[in-house]
Amino acid sequence: MRERLPGNPLRRLRTVAWVQQRPTFGEAVPGVISAALRRALARPSGGWYVLAGSREVRPGRAFGRVVAGREVVAWRDGSGALHVGPGSCPHLGAPLADAAVHEGRLVCRWHGLSLGPCGRPDWRPLPAHDDGVLAWVRLADANPPTPVPILGPRPDPAASFASVATVVGVCEPQDVLANRLDPWHGAWLHPYSFAALRVTSAPPITCPPEADRFLVEVTFRVSRRLGVPVVAAFSCPDPRTVTMEIVDGEGTGSVVETHATPLRPGPDGRPRTAVIEAVVAHSRRPGFRNALRIAAALRPLVVGAATRLWRDDIAYAERRYALRSG
Repeated sequence: MRERLPGNPLRRLRTVAWVQQRPTFGEAVPGVISAALRRALARPSGGWYVLAGSREVRPGRAFGRVVAGREVVAWRDGSGALHVGPGSCPHLGAPLADAAVHEGRLVCRWHGLSLGPCGRPDWRPLPAHDDGVLAWVRLADANPPTPVPILGPRPDPAASFASVATVVGVCEPQDVLANRLDPWHGAWLHPYSFAALRVTSAPPITCPPEADRFLVEVTFRVSRRLGVPVVAAFSCPDPRTVTMEIVDGEGTGSVVETHATPLRPGPDGRPRTAVIEAVVAHSRRPGFRNALRIAAALRPLVVGAATRLWRDDIAYAERRYALRSG
């Protein structure tokens, strides 16, 4: 199916026409996907939700979002530390997403009320965490709180390239996870990105935690005729996240984290979910340092590729929600 190019991770692809691919519907057993989803949804979250990419919360500007139906605002103080609080001003309810940031404090644009990291009796900041890639907020829910989010594997951030893309869909977080826990759809739904995809191992309907992952051989397309083959593992560290880790091949240790953050219902009354996907790329090749030097130029390209994939995948998730909800 592919031929090695000397000294190069690229392979020549010898693929068939899309309609002549090997069908995968016989392997994509609904019960296996559903069981993997149930196990993921039963995992603890520590109450943490991904709010945004770390770079989206910029110094000197407030960032607002509704998370799990709760309006929140994020900002940074003079040292760059992340803070999150309720998104409504305690005075008359002004949206703090529009607030100014002055000397590390939010200043309400309606009447000038200043709110800082210590809060006040009628406005208490929320636990926040910045892991250098994503900004998180902890909300009270059914899960016992943990001091930090529950993360899957990640490469050394000092030697990695990170980007974050966000897409919003009419669905619930479980529909996003179900999409990612069906790796068999990859080459059919995304032929522009994936080729020669084969699921080599899927977890049984009942399995121990250490075996709860999918192993996939897949070639990432670079062009119509060239690709990079890898082996990837899919697992769920919490009930709103699927992590794809490259475990063999070029970029071993790199991850793609797909986080599903519930927002609030839209005007139609149907739920909205933000898919916040972080790509954390790593390579042992000496030339990778050159990529890190031009990270600012590369980041929009990586975000664009992720967004293209999620235009198709969000349609999958939305269709699943529509069928579930009747």
